[in-house]
Amino acid sequence: MNYLKLTYDKLDVGEINDLVAHESCGAISLFVGTTRDNFDGKKVVLLEYEAYDAMAIKSMNQICEEMREHWPDIRNIGIHHRLGTVPVKEASVVIAVSSPHRKSSLEAVHFAIDKLKTGVPVWKKEKYADGEGSEWKENKECSWSISHKNKH
Repeated sequence: MNYLKLTYDKLDVGEINDLVAHESCGAISLFVGTTRDNFDGKKVVLLEYEAYDAMAIKSMNQICEEMREHWPDIRNIGIHHRLGTVPVKEASVVIAVSSPHRKSSLEAVHFAIDKLKTGVPVWKKEKYADGEGSEWKENKECSWSISHKNKH
């Protein structure tokens, strides 16, 4: 089962863990991406996320399909991404994968976050302290990146 969600609510890691748990699985691997308080020497006070919701969910489903092709023994997948304001130390994305053994779930979680950053239409804005303003940030890996396209 895939549990995909875009929400303005605070993400609950325990809830996502419980969603993907299964009696046939001995492993649940989690990735939790949080807002850090700095970037390039600037003090970050929060992030703001926006998404093209329908396309983001479609892209997240595609990631799940690819994961299941690469690791057919994984059981459940959870990908929750927060939208709106995400303060420092709070989670902006949680990915959880259950599998009978740890290798598949660990590899699948790594794959999922990399694919999410490259292909899911979610944008973030960093807001800085001390009147330094804000800036929309682009994942350098993202497939629609101007800098990425200029390299190819």
